[in-house]
Amino acid sequence: MKIHALKVMVVDDSPIITRKICMMMEMLGYLVVKTAENGLEAIASYRECQPDLVTMDITMPVMDGIEATRNIKREFPYANIIMVTSHGQERMVLDALKAGAKGYVLKPFQQQRLVTVIEKACRRVILPGMLEAEIIQREGKPSEID
Repeated sequence: MKIHALKVMVVDDSPIITRKICMMMEMLGYLVVKTAENGLEAIASYRECQPDLVTMDITMPVMDGIEATRNIKREFPYANIIMVTSHGQERMVLDALKAGAKGYVLKPFQQQRLVTVIEKACRRVILPGMLEAEIIQREGKPSEID
């Protein structure tokens, strides 16, 4: 059985934040399949790669993250989108949740907070190494991870 990593798309107009989120995702064993700099680009990119998860900034040029979330969810109702936003944008977070986002993290954020929000958004996220250990345990074989 081949194990696939969670496919993630990162949407943010800040190259620094995009890089930080991509690095965190890769450290967690996820596969960043696409990045986008604005909401309009996010919609087109989502259609192209249909990732398992999207991290979406709220405030961006061209089209904000709330409108992009609304559009993606209209076309792909089961899309898992979490918002990445700054302090002071709580009202916008509520609008994003109404638009279909499944959670949010406030900048600056810690990796563990991001993991918690991802797990809630995707119901249950199993990293490839964890899944392999679980399969080995169920088959009754000793795990190399122990």
